[in-house]
Amino acid sequence: MEKDKNGYIIEMQGICKQFPGVKALDNVSFRLKAGQVMALLGENGAGKSTLMKILSGVYPRDAGSIRVFGQEIDTISPKRAQELGIAIIHQELNLCRHLSVAENIFLGREKVGALRRLSQREMNREAGKILDNLRIDLKPTTIVGDLQVSKQQMVEIAKALSTNARVLIMDEPTSALTSKEIEELFRIIRQLRDEGRGIVYISHRLEELQHIVDDVTILRDGQFVAEMPFASVSLNEIISYMVGREIKEKFPRVSCPVGETIFQVRHLNAGRMVRDVSLELRKGEIVGIAGLMGAGRTETTRAIFGIDRKESGEILLEGKPLTINRPMDAIKAGVVLVPEDRKRDGLCTKLSIRDNIALPNLDIVCGALTTVNKRQVSRMTQGAIKDLQIKLPNDLVDAGSLSGGNQQKVVVGKWLARHSRVVMFDEPTRGIDVAAKVEIYHLMNKLKEEGIGVLFVSSELPEILGISDRIIVMCDGRVTGELDVKEATQERILELATRFEKKIQTA
Repeated sequence: MEKDKNGYIIEMQGICKQFPGVKALDNVSFRLKAGQVMALLGENGAGKSTLMKILSGVYPRDAGSIRVFGQEIDTISPKRAQELGIAIIHQELNLCRHLSVAENIFLGREKVGALRRLSQREMNREAGKILDNLRIDLKPTTIVGDLQVSKQQMVEIAKALSTNARVLIMDEPTSALTSKEIEELFRIIRQLRDEGRGIVYISHRLEELQHIVDDVTILRDGQFVAEMPFASVSLNEIISYMVGREIKEKFPRVSCPVGETIFQVRHLNAGRMVRDVSLELRKGEIVGIAGLMGAGRTETTRAIFGIDRKESGEILLEGKPLTINRPMDAIKAGVVLVPEDRKRDGLCTKLSIRDNIALPNLDIVCGALTTVNKRQVSRMTQGAIKDLQIKLPNDLVDAGSLSGGNQQKVVVGKWLARHSRVVMFDEPTRGIDVAAKVEIYHLMNKLKEEGIGVLFVSSELPEILGISDRIIVMCDGRVTGELDVKEATQERILELATRFEKKIQTA
């Protein structure tokens, strides 16, 4: 494997990229060595994914030079990038769920035998070799749709290695993984690094970096800021480089007098993952729901919102019972959900910001007429943009073109436009950067100050402890404990989050 004269297998210089109304990259440089894990860091919208999409052939560059293994490359297409040994594993996994592990690994490069017939046996054999080499316990014949997200991620890595990739780009690879699954991923990353492969690691979870990263490259507002050894810089310094200022308080807390109960859920049952769940929200507080993956946290919010059918239970708003059989019942009552997967469930990414905010509010902007009051839609949209400080060129751009943090604000904005009384957040800061997280926390605090009920689900215990006033812990679909934040610790939460598991093990 060749390198350039400075020892780099990837060297990008002066990279520029312009999209309509946005200069995504401005004279950016990036480089990578064999056997190196390079963290590529920056806020949402800093240009990280755009830079890597240029390297992997998804986007053409407007200006700049690229050298791969010492060779100057004029144009890169996805096929050319694959031939050069570059593979990208996107945050949204790119697999065919109805096909087997082996079929996904060799998709588009299927093995054929005599008479040009598909050789399933050969693909299974080759896939088995790759999986064994990575020490991944998977059968090549397993259907991908039956696998957990973490295992699907391993299939993506095996797929990349089947093309003899020498450069792996991983975009937010741990966003949907448990701590145990993350440890397995890190083991594989270290193994690949020891084999001499170069790895680009994009993540907003800065606390992870110490386990695998050698060096960091930081971008800000589409420009190169710094490249340095990870061991030479603190996390606070990295954050300062990323946002251009020091963030003094990662979890801003606002004290409010706790008022009357405004929302109650009593003995809610909905399928296997929501069993006899009871909770309440009071004015002036934020209530967090903690628990391990599969505890029933998301399912609880879905059942309250009317997505999943309820078997029994009672929901009350300001003391009055609500009948919620579908999301529109909840929305009209003032109970709304900011879902875990904002792109799939919270936004129409191909529609404009204005259309996204208007869509769930047609009953308001149309009134008794059947036509949309465009002036009212514009006022509603501009109000959301101003109140939530949404950064965008104009309100006619597609929602999918915004950074993750700003997309999250649009989802919240469409609900606040109708003066909702209860806002449920499911993993509100997943996949967004440090500064955007703080903005979401400020937004939650603002709702709390306005007397709006705030319920939020998070897998991040520091976040739960940092923002919540009261914490509800779930395990196996049931509430196993409730803690005031003053008495809560990570150890106590984990103890409650594994309560039912321990009973099963000792039974």
